[in-house]
Amino acid sequence: MPPYAPMMPPSGRKESNIVTIDVGGQIFQTTKQTLTLAGPKSLFSKILDLPKSAQIGFPFIDRDPDLFSILLSLLRTGNLPSKAKAVDLQDLFSEAKFYGIESLLVSSLSNPSQFDAFNLEKSLILPLNGRDSPSAISTTMFGSVHVAHGSKITSFDWSLQRKSTILTRFSAVDSLLALSPSVVAAGATDFSGLQILDLENGYVKETLNWENVTRSSSTVQAIGSSSKFLFTSFESGRRNSNSIVVFDIENLKPISEIGTNEIYGADLDSGIPATKLSWISDYNLLMASGSHSGPSGVCGNIKLWDVRSGNLVWELKEKVDCFSDVTVSENLSAIFKVGVNSGEVFLMDLRNLGAMNTWVPTGETRRAVNGKKEGVGCKIESHGNQVFCSKGGNLELWSEVFMGSTIKSEDGLQERVYRRNLMGRAKDMGGSRITHLSFGGNKMFVTRKDQQSVEVWQSSVRGF
Repeated sequence: MPPYAPMMPPSGRKESNIVTIDVGGQIFQTTKQTLTLAGPKSLFSKILDLPKSAQIGFPFIDRDPDLFSILLSLLRTGNLPSKAKAVDLQDLFSEAKFYGIESLLVSSLSNPSQFDAFNLEKSLILPLNGRDSPSAISTTMFGSVHVAHGSKITSFDWSLQRKSTILTRFSAVDSLLALSPSVVAAGATDFSGLQILDLENGYVKETLNWENVTRSSSTVQAIGSSSKFLFTSFESGRRNSNSIVVFDIENLKPISEIGTNEIYGADLDSGIPATKLSWISDYNLLMASGSHSGPSGVCGNIKLWDVRSGNLVWELKEKVDCFSDVTVSENLSAIFKVGVNSGEVFLMDLRNLGAMNTWVPTGETRRAVNGKKEGVGCKIESHGNQVFCSKGGNLELWSEVFMGSTIKSEDGLQERVYRRNLMGRAKDMGGSRITHLSFGGNKMFVTRKDQQSVEVWQSSVRGF
């Protein structure tokens, strides 16, 4: 018997909104609206489209009824039921593919709304081949992740159960950005050019370069993107010039250059390339930041660029408690940094861009003891309405507190108050120093110094 066949219904039954399906000998009933959610290319759509003259019975599907019940719950609620935890994920995916709803399953497993920052627990350890620790990490919206370690890039699919590794031409990959589930942009600080890599077939699709004045090599310091553009921070091989090149993300043709700098004499400020690029879509601005450690301490700058005009919209030069790391949150409309000396978290409010000139502490500040740089190596990233800051091997979680009063600051905006997670630190994660934080779908990915693996953190209250 084929996997799908009709059966005779009881005589005299009137047409209704209820649909009855026999799967592997077990009867299921649902509504036409629920089956419509499966999409026009699904098996359920074919069942609904059967002409009345051909409906000689209840549809019979010769498949596993237990797996079908899980997928039916997915159609009804948009989430997988808790009993799905006992099922092999690949078996469930194969079944979803048979019914033509694999995209719904992937979306459910990587749904960002299922990310609860206050209930994170370590769910997986993703092992890497070789002895190199991760040097860069990039995630996709579907929950897949690409990890650079040494000269290799290892990719894990959306289920995190299948991985593949390719060997690149770099001695060590320093920058990595996923352009699609199987294509990444990769660069290194000691190897010329930005390479567009096809990870599925293991080859270089294209190499992008910056034609600098000295006609020397152009190494990659950072990569960023928007829906239309690919941004790359280049530095000349002689380290006497740098620029941010804007490429069309579809055809990878160069469009413009912004922030081109040449070093003159001892002017180190102009010689600091951008080492982090973040697109702020709500403002149509590119945030570029970079720092330099010298005999007098750490100095750096944060710049906001209008990409289309090439104009510098805002700039801040950092010399006192310069940032160890900086991030921007569109949900919170703010830029956050962790101070290299104090190790504390500060913010600037993007809602009043023209008046931004000083950092506001998110909590009680403290001074470095005996000149110790407490923020060295700290990382900061935002996700949703929270800000995560690594301190050694642990994470601090900061959230905005909405006050009932209307206290306003000098710029006329309501004063913003942030509080560390009431648990103290978000999680006592233990282990060695955190080197990278990245978020994809409903997962947080963490890498550590001298460890050849990636930790996956998910909400303990998630449906699956």
